[in-house]
Amino acid sequence: MTSLAMRARILAFTCSLMCVATAAVAETARYEIDPEHTTIGFSARHMMVSQVQGQFMVFDGFIEMDPEAKTVKTIEANIKTWSVSTNLHKRDAHLRSPDFFDVDRYPLMTFKLTNYQKVGDQYSAVGDLTLHGVTKPITLVGNMIGIVKDPTGQIRAGFVGEGKINRRDFNVNFHGLLDNGGLIVSDEVIITINTECIKTKATVQ
Repeated sequence: MTSLAMRARILAFTCSLMCVATAAVAETARYEIDPEHTTIGFSARHMMVSQVQGQFMVFDGFIEMDPEAKTVKTIEANIKTWSVSTNLHKRDAHLRSPDFFDVDRYPLMTFKLTNYQKVGDQYSAVGDLTLHGVTKPITLVGNMIGIVKDPTGQIRAGFVGEGKINRRDFNVNFHGLLDNGGLIVSDEVIITINTECIKTKATVQ
């Protein structure tokens, strides 16, 4: 065997080992959302002069992904609408009423990923949002903050994301008006998500 042929075989063998090693390290696994370190928030314009912010306090969900390869297979979230909080009891009660979330009839809001794209370090996740009995696609744009092993040995990953919806698309039709014709509450609602999730033991095929 010539020296050139031997080198070619060694190179091919080395590449094979590298591919095997990469496959062993890279894996799609399930990461459960850690509610203690996750915020699902929103904001809307109030009387056209200020931005009121709130969040949901009770939720669960998971992401199936390979954070090393930065690929995502599935995202699902379940949010209890009655857990809405804006740090003001009177306003929260109004948001739970039929004017807004109507939580007695629609206690759950869900999100399920249908497609995503990755450009550089930024993700664009398209999914079906079900709110107030209506399901429509929305887009969340964000970044993966990082992945780390915590002091207990758990693998954690973090993301931030943002999107916007028109609440009337989901039949949330409260229509209070100011004297000048402006809306008391804007139709557009900004969604902001800061998520920390923990890898489970099982991998996803």
